[in-house]
Amino acid sequence: MEALEERIGKTLSAPVNDAVASFASRLAQECGALAVLFYGSNLRTGSLDGVLDYYVLLPGEQAERIWPRVSYREWDHNGETLRAKIATMSLKTFAEASRGELLDTTIWARFVQPSALVWARDEAAAAQMRSAIASAAQTATRLAVALGPERGTAEDYWRALFRATYQAEFRVEKPGREDSILSVNAQHFDGLLPLALAAQGIEFGRAGDVIEPKMAEPLRRQVRAWWAKRRRMGKPMNVIRLVKASTTFDGAARYAAWKVERHTGVPVKLTPWREKHPVLAAPGVLFNVWWERRKRGD
Repeated sequence: MEALEERIGKTLSAPVNDAVASFASRLAQECGALAVLFYGSNLRTGSLDGVLDYYVLLPGEQAERIWPRVSYREWDHNGETLRAKIATMSLKTFAEASRGELLDTTIWARFVQPSALVWARDEAAAAQMRSAIASAAQTATRLAVALGPERGTAEDYWRALFRATYQAEFRVEKPGREDSILSVNAQHFDGLLPLALAAQGIEFGRAGDVIEPKMAEPLRRQVRAWWAKRRRMGKPMNVIRLVKASTTFDGAARYAAWKVERHTGVPVKLTPWREKHPVLAAPGVLFNVWWERRKRGD
């Protein structure tokens, strides 16, 4: 476990643009957070373009039963507009989800992938984050081995994991998304599977790149039963979260307006009514976009 957490600590310490760290500090101080994670494609590329993805972790008990709370913010930083999508939840619930104790599949499947700890209140909070991310790696690894082949490369197991989790949720990605995750994050996943297996006391044989986990059959059946329940609940939970987000997504209208303009080139005027009622305003906005594109001959 010590070796895994050391590896996780190095991953979480990945350098980020100063603007990303400044935005994280601003978000954390506004809500009294314990820690802020940064993740997504902008972490890999270092770009400030598009939307920056943050998870803000709070002290205490989880406030909402359906989490995380999602919001969208814009911030003018040295003359440049930064845009961020922010998921907020308690660190306690985040850690429970990372350990696989909840029905949720999104936390451990998301955070076995790269993320950076861009703000922490103190070393105790940073240590809690390292432990939670290490737990996510262990949870994901158990399932990868339970679903994967009897023996194979680490990529074979990760591919089995991500294929299963994507199928369990409503996703817009095309089939084969798991291959792109592994290819763009090859360095991150290199050596992670054996470390996460060892941290749980799951023995394995190794011959070159081929790994043969020695997962006991009772544990394998237990993990598969654990997954079967979460697979059944995956899509219903996604629907519930989408319905909740449609009414509680703070800044939804501004986020949608930016997305529409980015993808169509048609500016969307935000009125007070549209900001207050983004769902009701959507048909009219889409009609205006269609009409403007028709006039342009798009």
